[in-house]
This record gives sequence, C-alpha cells and structure tokens, in this order.
Amino acid sequence: MTIYVRHGYNRVLAEEFEALKYKRKDLVKDKVEAHSQGDLRENFGFKAAKQAIRAVDRKMMALDRFVANNTFIEVDPATWLTKPTDTLQLGHVTTLEKQDVATKKKHRFTFLMATYGETATDPETGIECLPHNSPLGAVLLGLRVATPTKVRLPAGEAILTILSIRNPTQAELDRLLKPITFDDVPEE
Repeated sequence: MTIYVRHGYNRVLAEEFEALKYKRKDLVKDKVEAHSQGDLRENFGFKAAKQAIRAVDRKMMALDRFVANNTFIEVDPATWLTKPTDTLQLGHVTTLEKQDVATKKKHRFTFLMATYGETATDPETGIECLPHNSPLGAVLLGLRVATPTKVRLPAGEAILTILSIRNPTQAELDRLLKPITFDDVPEE
C-alpha cells in the first residue's frame, strides 16, 4: 500500500474519472452511429470506436484499482510542513551521513522525504527527492538527529546518521514537486 499526501490528489482523481465517463459516453454515441452505417466487417469507424471504448474502460478500471489499493491523506501543506518535530517524517528535508560498514567510506546526502513517485532533483540546492517506500527511505522515517543507526540496505550494511531535519521552503517544493496528473497513476 502506498500513501499519497499531495494536496488535491483526491480532487484530481475524481475529475479524471468524470472526464473518462464523459469520454466513454461520446465514444458510445460514435459506435452507435458507425453501427448504423452497415457492414460491420469492413466498418473501420465501428472497430475504432470499440477499441477506443475498451481503452477508456481499461483506464477507468486502473483508476478504480489504484484508489482501492492505496491510502490517500489530504493535508494542508502550509500547516503540515511547519510542524516542529525531532524525528524524520514525510515532507522533511534531511541531511544524512551514510557510512558503509565494509569499506568505512562516508557519504553525505540531502533528501526531501517524498511520497510515491517523486524523483526530482533541485538544481539550485542539490536536494533530491527520496520516496518513502524506497529501501533507504523506509529505514530513515522516524529516525532522530545525531543517533547513529546500523541498517541493512540492498548495497550492504551501513550506519546512518541524520545530521539535520528541516522543513522545505516553498521555492524548493515548487522546483521538486511536479503538478499532479492522471498519467501519474500506474497501469496494472
């Protein structure tokens, strides 16, 4: 199950479903009109209308599955992102130090803990989106500042230390988060 917290997601999904219903209604009219033109074996308009209706039906079913299989939390970004906290949560920007246990090499990263599907990088600040359901994102959520934690990641064992947690600025959010569209809904 994936959690989506982007403001307005429910509205976007409802609008897209309504648009698909109207599109299907118009396609059915086209199919009926093409059907009245005679021989269905050689009637390209009829075949094209049937295929278009099937494509819309597939999109509607994918949208239904998407809504049924996921949790949606509507939040006001202005209040959600300004709550003080001492643990890393969705929407925070964190600077992280990762030390590989085997090689003892240290790496420093700055991430925005993002929801599903966000993968952008802010060219001005170097902040990258880290989806909460990625292997690294899943172990980071809930960690405290300056508390080294040994974890197992796909690349091997590492010691993670959160150096800072802060709220992103509106300019950073605007550069990192793209507008929500129906194309973001994965086909199943």
